Amino acid sequence: MFKKRILSILLLCSTLTYSQSTLDIYYGKNILKEYIRPIADGFSAGLNNGWYNTGKPHKFGGFDITIAGNIVLIPESYKIFSISEIGGNSFSGGETPTIVGEKEPSEITYNGNSVKMPSGLNIPVFPVPIVQAGIGLIKGTEINIRYLPKINVGKVDQINLYGFGVKHDLLQWIPGGKILPISLSVQGGYTKFNSTVAIKNVIGDRNNELAFDVEAMTANIILSKKILMFTPYASIGYNSSKSSFKIDGDYAVGALELNAEELTNIEYESNTELRANLGFRFNIAILALQANYTISKYPVATLGAGISFR
Repeated sequence: MFKKRILSILLLCSTLTYSQSTLDIYYGKNILKEYIRPIADGFSAGLNNGWYNTGKPHKFGGFDITIAGNIVLIPESYKIFSISEIGGNSFSGGETPTIVGEKEPSEITYNGNSVKMPSGLNIPVFPVPIVQAGIGLIKGTEINIRYLPKINVGKVDQINLYGFGVKHDLLQWIPGGKILPISLSVQGGYTKFNSTVAIKNVIGDRNNELAFDVEAMTANIILSKKILMFTPYASIGYNSSKSSFKIDGDYAVGALELNAEELTNIEYESNTELRANLGFRFNIAILALQANYTISKYPVATLGAGISFR
């Protein structure tokens, strides 16, 4: 369903702007860009979560292996967009759903011709699962690694992911900090995600490939307090991300040749935003359970479990 929605709006924008000016193609590309933006921005928000569940780094040789499910909540404001606001002088129309929306789609008008926009998939949330490991080094420093080799998942022909993070104790550098009954750390993380989906005979008889790539970065100050087996924590920081969609090759619709790359080599600008996070960790021997909630443009609820030693 996802790739069919993208191909539907690609076909619509390509057909409307065929043999037209560069400016018309630019505005047609903007419409496609806004239609799929929630997937790009929301997935980036999910990748920037699940990095930590305490403000205290592992001691030297300590380690953890954690599985976290980041549930991205799609705000209502990102489920619709206005065609006229982003279509310049080339396109006109009312409010219409993005790919995650549920609103009745609007008609889009170009050169006196009107056609209906694709509908949305009515997706209120979507999950971003993460598996990572951490190990303690010297000087109150912990490193974290995320890695997923190239694999096939369902209808996605290939995905892979890697990331690295670091957490460093700040109290050791503050006079008298070691006697304070809290933990305070600075943390940073970077995640790179790549995926490709084969598009076979969806429009015409061409075989093409859709690529979706994301780079996500986060930096945070984390404060936590351990109370027996229970560790509440809070953090403040920022997220930054960059993502892109691309469909290679051409499409043929009847006798009409459409160059997909003209419209779908889409790069989303670097998206930097403040974030705040509240959560807790509960330890039973070496088993660590966690839950937290991130306040940001795309809120994220995280649940996780793993083993943690020292």
